[in-house]
Amino acid sequence: MTDTPNDIHPITDSHCHLDFPDFDGELDAVIARAADAGVTRMVTICTRLQQEPQVRAIAEAHAQVFYAAGTHPMSVAQEPMATVDELLAMAKHPKFVGIGESGLDYHYTAESAEAQKTSLRLHIDAARETGLPLIIHARAADDDMAEILTEEYRNGAYDCVMHCFSSSAELGRAALDLGFYLSMSGIAAFPKSQELRDIFAAAPVDRILVETDSPYLAPPPFRGKRNEPAYTAHTARKGAEVFAMGYAEFAAQTQANFNRLFAKAAAYKVTS
Repeated sequence: MTDTPNDIHPITDSHCHLDFPDFDGELDAVIARAADAGVTRMVTICTRLQQEPQVRAIAEAHAQVFYAAGTHPMSVAQEPMATVDELLAMAKHPKFVGIGESGLDYHYTAESAEAQKTSLRLHIDAARETGLPLIIHARAADDDMAEILTEEYRNGAYDCVMHCFSSSAELGRAALDLGFYLSMSGIAAFPKSQELRDIFAAAPVDRILVETDSPYLAPPPFRGKRNEPAYTAHTARKGAEVFAMGYAEFAAQTQANFNRLFAKAAAYKVTS
């Protein structure tokens, strides 16, 4: 059966930033457009722990929205170092479903590399203790990232998604070998991203998530504009092409993958 451009099938935006000022005053409309596109759930990510109350409030106000919190690697030098106890306390909230995003970014903030490594290990400890998935940001730090993720896994298993994956095939394979997941963002739909699409195509389809990272990285035909959760569907359509699947089948597969990794979100029951 051939999918038509207007086919709507449930999918999840596994990573967005609804607290960013780009969405001020528009959240209700943004979430409604997401629903119209089949995006039934969103995970909004808190990148600075001081912002956690505002991010939590968004999740509490919208049935479709869950949240995660951590210290983004580019913020580590400006923020107090997160503690495992802080993250464990936040994780008690019923809609708190992931740890991060954390990770390493040597492209913009290589000068804080050692602090980033310390922060990453703290977030891994919290993921391990809570059983919630670690959400990883990796840029220009493939060797250190693979080494730390692997070393820490030997110290005790944990779950993880490589958010907005656009790194090397070697880091992708290292993550997959640990049982981790790779998330497709709008970058995977860019015309010049064939090498990245090839990395995804070589991965098991049961380890793939989709996301927007909105307000950034809008996929075609919206590239260069503000991204939003509704556009997850455009990235997912490209993902279906990458895996030579119909859109309905690929959407269902990514839903199953999300439910497996983000089991707390999958088990959440709306109460009146």
